[in-house]
Amino acid sequence: MRLAAYRYQGAPGVGRVCADGRQIEPFQLAPAELALGVLPLIEALAAGKPLPAVGAGIGLELVELGAPIPRPRRNIFCVGKNYHAHAREFAGSGFDSSARPGADIPADPIIFSKVPECVIGPKDTIRIPVGVSEAIDYEAELAVIIGRGGKGITAADAMQHVWGYTIVNDVTARDWQGRHSQWLMGKSFDTFCPMGPWVVSADEMDGQATQVRCFVNGEERQNASTRDLIFDIPKLIETLSAGITLYPGDIIATGTPVGVGIGFKPPKYLVSGDVVRVEIDGIGAIENPVR
Repeated sequence: MRLAAYRYQGAPGVGRVCADGRQIEPFQLAPAELALGVLPLIEALAAGKPLPAVGAGIGLELVELGAPIPRPRRNIFCVGKNYHAHAREFAGSGFDSSARPGADIPADPIIFSKVPECVIGPKDTIRIPVGVSEAIDYEAELAVIIGRGGKGITAADAMQHVWGYTIVNDVTARDWQGRHSQWLMGKSFDTFCPMGPWVVSADEMDGQATQVRCFVNGEERQNASTRDLIFDIPKLIETLSAGITLYPGDIIATGTPVGVGIGFKPPKYLVSGDVVRVEIDGIGAIENPVR
């Protein structure tokens, strides 16, 4: 199933996207739950509860889609340098504070996070923080949504804990990322996590074998399969849950392929007027203007 958060006639809603992609069926949720997007539904399903009743379908063209989880309950878990070609690309960029000579490919997952407040919707505007940074880059990523929580999850059992997937663009201020040993600052500026257009349940797509693409102003910049991940989804879940309890609705951004702006000579940073489109097979696309 595909679950989405949206606004219709000025009011928030959460619904199930019909199989034909033409309508969305609104769930009957309390106002406080609607503010959380699809998160209450994922939590209910994880607890073994049925989904709430739905109302009459609304034409998808009539709604404004928002981020499916507009304010995650805690930071988004992110993975750095998780495609082989991108790891080499980034290690040679001069902005990689984790780089060590002769160790372009990490031996263990590099984990950082983005604050919840940087999340925006699938068509919202990415804002360049003028006077703070203009070295703004894009990173197309498949994001995993945890369903059943847990701690000490083994790789063999990890996929049983995946509810589904969505798209994120891990927008990054490269100068801030290079300046600070921790990446949180350069990754967490306001509007730096476009997400959507909805979440897709794991029974409808294979996150371990899907194509990730990014276009800037129609020019293809990134195109790779998640088969090329250095650390696959089970390994990421095993690593994170070794000491951290994962909860329903937690988000793991799995890393970005080669082709980010910093990899070009000279770098191709985002500028006002650009449009960034991220597509992932089995999910759809998000497309965000830059201002």
